[in-house]
Amino acid sequence: MKKLPLWLNILIGMLIGVFFGLIAVSLNWNEFTRIWIKPWGTIFLNLLKLIAVPLVFVSLVKGVSSLTDISKFSRIGIKTVLFYTITTLFAISIGLGLVNLVKPGNVFPEEKRIEYSEKYSNNVVAKQLNANKIKEESPLNFIVDIVPENIIEAASDNSNMLKIIFFALLFAVAIILLPESSTQSVSKFFDNLNDIILKIIDMIMKTAPFGVFALMAALVVDFSGETEVFIALGLYMITVITGLLFLLLIFYPFINTFIRDHGYKSFLKGMLPSQLVAFTTSSSAATLPVNLRQCINEFRVSKRIANFVLPVGVTINMDGTSLYQAVAAVFIAQVFNIDLTFGQQIIILLTALISSIGTPGIPGGSIVILIIVLNSVGLPVEGLALILGVDRPLDMLRTVVNVTGDVTVASLVAKTENELDVEEELILQ
Repeated sequence: MKKLPLWLNILIGMLIGVFFGLIAVSLNWNEFTRIWIKPWGTIFLNLLKLIAVPLVFVSLVKGVSSLTDISKFSRIGIKTVLFYTITTLFAISIGLGLVNLVKPGNVFPEEKRIEYSEKYSNNVVAKQLNANKIKEESPLNFIVDIVPENIIEAASDNSNMLKIIFFALLFAVAIILLPESSTQSVSKFFDNLNDIILKIIDMIMKTAPFGVFALMAALVVDFSGETEVFIALGLYMITVITGLLFLLLIFYPFINTFIRDHGYKSFLKGMLPSQLVAFTTSSSAATLPVNLRQCINEFRVSKRIANFVLPVGVTINMDGTSLYQAVAAVFIAQVFNIDLTFGQQIIILLTALISSIGTPGIPGGSIVILIIVLNSVGLPVEGLALILGVDRPLDMLRTVVNVTGDVTVASLVAKTENELDVEEELILQ
């Protein structure tokens, strides 16, 4: 019998969890569910938290240190990173704007939001007090707080993720600046370590159907089967999808129409093969060969630019993923009745931006990175239980956005280098 794909198993786990939770509520199995079912969901969340620090450190070191071609193509490299950063910042801003406007988490029952707030808001309050203290000392102490004085101590607490990111970037830049002969063994070590960590993630994600079942069953019992849970979840999905479709159908086509005589329909038609592969695989890495072909054949970007910009995009450009992470973080804060300050939302923006470099271009990779975003402002990772079950369709759509953003930036770089609409031998279909 053909094995079911992971996303379908997770969806089945979620549905069974909801069904079991409703039965537990009707038969008064609430205590049984909390004692014997919920712990398995907690174990799954702990596994995700366990891998967060090593994943972001190794992925960032590998991702940044692999950009050694930037030294050879410094002008193109700087433009590529700059344009990717700008589009990602724009995507995150759109996500934050939408989630603050729609407020999907506010649909949750008020008494439950207050209960969750009392239970989980300690971390956020502590961070707010610390932030206020820093603000009183110096406006620049925000930067001081990012630089760790002890990397081992910083790595022992997931809420210090910006410090881990800083050290990873410092480590990767040092690798780039040293001769390749001196760092070859280190680079090879991180390549192998990255493969091991991705395999661990794969192993953890195989337990996801059971973890999601336990989390959803406990969630339904916690909320006693109240329909507001599913209404809020539906609003959350609509918010994410609205933001992703804005990027897909308005932002990217506008940029492409602006930089070339290329109609709206022509752009969408040219992107369709890449988008279909991205949607079905949820993997930017798996879509890269098709994206290269479309970028060169349909959008007439030179091979030199496409072969540099698109692989870099798979590593560091995650517009759709970053938008989703911003919406998810604020949604979870709203559910737990935690008011995020403007400064904390800026931290979410910066963390989502920087950690997007360490997001693996594989299905489900963004879930682990979301933990980093949540921890950056002290939000409870237990909130992942709310969104894991509906993540697959959103993952498919945000991968479509990611690969479309890659081609858009490649076209922008090619335009500035006068390498757009060039006459070159096409890549065979």
